[in-house]
Amino acid sequence: MRRLLFGLTALLLGCALAACSPAGATPTGHAPSPARTTTPTPTAPAGPPLPAALSPAQLAALPAAVYDAVVPGLLAAPANPHFSLAMTVGFDSAVYGADFSTPVARVPAKDFLGEPTIVVPVTTDGAWSLILTASRQTLPSAATPGSPAPAQTAAWIPTAALKPVGGLPDRIVVSVSAQTLTITDAAGTAKQTFPVGVGTPETSTPTDVTGYLQARYLDPAQGQAEHRIQLTSLHATGADEPYGGSDGGLIGIHYEDDRQGAISHGCIRVGADAVAAIDALPLGTPVRIVA
Repeated sequence: MRRLLFGLTALLLGCALAACSPAGATPTGHAPSPARTTTPTPTAPAGPPLPAALSPAQLAALPAAVYDAVVPGLLAAPANPHFSLAMTVGFDSAVYGADFSTPVARVPAKDFLGEPTIVVPVTTDGAWSLILTASRQTLPSAATPGSPAPAQTAAWIPTAALKPVGGLPDRIVVSVSAQTLTITDAAGTAKQTFPVGVGTPETSTPTDVTGYLQARYLDPAQGQAEHRIQLTSLHATGADEPYGGSDGGLIGIHYEDDRQGAISHGCIRVGADAVAAIDALPLGTPVRIVA
């Protein structure tokens, strides 16, 4: 009887242990090696192919995409681009139009002040970046209702030609109807607001367009010996030279004693406090003008 009970107990114990073991467990006590899987390496979209490099003579023959130039091959900029990084070009670099193959201009490594040219990329396509450019595409006097003169231009450049400068944490928003200039953070939260003067109906300030701060400088010849002019990449769209000079119809943000109402040639007139606030922002900061 004892032998029978002992054998039955051993049998039940063995079954209980087997029930606590996972199905298919190996008797060696070592967990089976997991099946190896390979993760595919993501590849960047190819985008249009890069063109052959230009010779120094070919590059020098291209028009410079600077503030007072008119370059028909440039593109109208996107209506409301978003960008957060300022860049420079390490050397004079060719830029391209919609076909990605014909160079239309060159961006000089140095601007008219002898400082590094600031550019901002607003989108990419493979090895290309679309940057905002400082030139006009066409003069307002040559524009038609179906093909107006854009206030802001753009062009494609090989991304490898760009060198990062720094981030752009803030934005400038000018309201022509409210006659205000507001500095916001990247999310659109207002940080400071100032009253401004804007263009007259005959020499209007362009609206519904985004450019960027491209340079700042003193110009005693224009009465700006104390407060630096904040030059944007935008141009007037109602007249070739609203100010009557040869500045390419540039839209600047600058100090003026008389700075209330629709009184300017298209520029944004501000007080000393606004100039100081904008002076603290990095070049490349987006400038959005709304109606």
